[in-house]
Amino acid sequence: MEFVMKQALGGATKDMGKMLGGDEEKDPDAAKKEEERQEALRQAEEERKAKYAKMEAEREVMRQGIRDKYGIKKKEEREAEAQAAMEANSEGSLTRPKKAIPPGCGDEPEEEDESILDSVIKYLPGPLQDMFKK
Repeated sequence: MEFVMKQALGGATKDMGKMLGGDEEKDPDAAKKEEERQEALRQAEEERKAKYAKMEAEREVMRQGIRDKYGIKKKEEREAEAQAAMEANSEGSLTRPKKAIPPGCGDEPEEEDESILDSVIKYLPGPLQDMFKK
């Protein structure tokens, strides 16, 4: 009966044996094939990276042409200039750099310190002013 079953199933008995945890046929070149496959994957990845690096270089050339045409600076250049200016301002300082003062703040000439009494005296009549000034 077993023989008839094997004939009926043909080569499927080998596959069933593998599924049931039976002996698997070892491919003598399996390690070599796997190594070749891994090498092919690495090579394809390197080619892909080279392709995209070339495309990005072409884009950068185009971007630089636009920057030159319109006088635009790269973001990195602007940040580097701002950083250099901050370092130049804080050179020799032991504390952190001060924040920039907004325009209009502190530009007016400072008035002499007047006390409240002096401002009230201005509005008094002449003889009273003389009394307080003494």
